[in-house]
Amino acid sequence: MSELVRWEMDEESVVVEIADQDIGGFQAIGIGEGGVLEAKGRFEESLRNVRSAATKALDAFRDNQLNPDGIELEFGVKFNAAAGAVIAKASSEAHFIVKLTWTRQER
Repeated sequence: MSELVRWEMDEESVVVEIADQDIGGFQAIGIGEGGVLEAKGRFEESLRNVRSAATKALDAFRDNQLNPDGIELEFGVKFNAAAGAVIAKASSEAHFIVKLTWTRQER
């Protein structure tokens, strides 16, 4: 089963579907089954740690040794009441896909 959880943002809110085991720590704002739960904290705050991790990962590939022309970083984000947003795991490990591209220079 899953529940719907609302995070407040600057001028609106976002609703996210969350697995039951990740619900602890939310305050209910709906009544009965199907009620939307209110998250503690703001949506931007819950993504702060994930953003910081993404920045550090990108910085690791933006060096003078590899010097790629393009970097794509893909990972899943899971929302949890206690931790906010976390990098989702695929099986027992965190899931990252990194794609580096180089454009061949004409001679």
